[in-house]
Amino acid sequence: MDVAQAPSDSFSVVVVTGLSGSGKSTALNVFEDLGYFCVDGLPASMLPKLVALFLGKDSKHRGLALGMDLRQHDFLDQWNDAVQELSAKGIFVRVLFVEAKTETLMRRYATTRRPHPLESGELGLEQALLKERAMLAPLRKDAELVLDTTEYSIHDLRRMVQERFTAKEHVGQGMRVHIISFGFKYGVPAEADLVFDLRFLPNPYFVPELRPMSGKDAPVAEYVLKDEPGLTFKLKLLDFLQYLLPLYAAEGRYRIAVALGCTGGRHRSVAMSELLFATLHDGGYSVTLEHRHFNLG
Repeated sequence: MDVAQAPSDSFSVVVVTGLSGSGKSTALNVFEDLGYFCVDGLPASMLPKLVALFLGKDSKHRGLALGMDLRQHDFLDQWNDAVQELSAKGIFVRVLFVEAKTETLMRRYATTRRPHPLESGELGLEQALLKERAMLAPLRKDAELVLDTTEYSIHDLRRMVQERFTAKEHVGQGMRVHIISFGFKYGVPAEADLVFDLRFLPNPYFVPELRPMSGKDAPVAEYVLKDEPGLTFKLKLLDFLQYLLPLYAAEGRYRIAVALGCTGGRHRSVAMSELLFATLHDGGYSVTLEHRHFNLG
């Protein structure tokens, strides 16, 4: 059975498998956060059919990530047939295999109090783990990446998956940045990870011809950011965030909310948020923008 890595510019098909209790569900969640369409517990025989639904279409997803394990009947036979069928069509499956030491897996099962898929009246937990390890040995041999999660935290596992399955030249691409403009008199967004107070900037509200406008309008943005202190502030803030966000991404963060506030949430915070959104978007980030109190300020 030949399992090769798909070309980096193609629609990626990843199968997440390995020992029960080693972190497969967590790894699959990481792929979902990275923009993959994820299915857990998919029968191996259905793999070619699901791939066929996505290939050749304009999908918003980066690829497919599928969780598979031994609870399926004749899993290995179905797996071999599915991979051969896809290989014949020039589609190659990338396999991520997660595992951990037997003692660690036993401790995790003791904590969760869930039965192992192979455990039975005749087969205790330790024997079930050893049997599963032996049965999955051929699949492990063909894996592109084997991760031993014995000493891993959830954040360690997330970081390892991101490093392997996200292009290094786009270190922040797998992290979603949500920018929120808001008005302090209506409250700070509860979900904000970073909050910046822009009330020190010149306020267009007190300029009669600018008051009816918003931070989306060029005259307001120029008034707020073209001269000091706005000019220096915008340069320093953009530089700071472009330095900081890759560090968050490298640490395994998959989502971060940046909130910028002024008094009413219509002029200063909107102008800076629009500029930040455009800058990060041009930098290759997955970024969204929300003007929370725009119609209230």
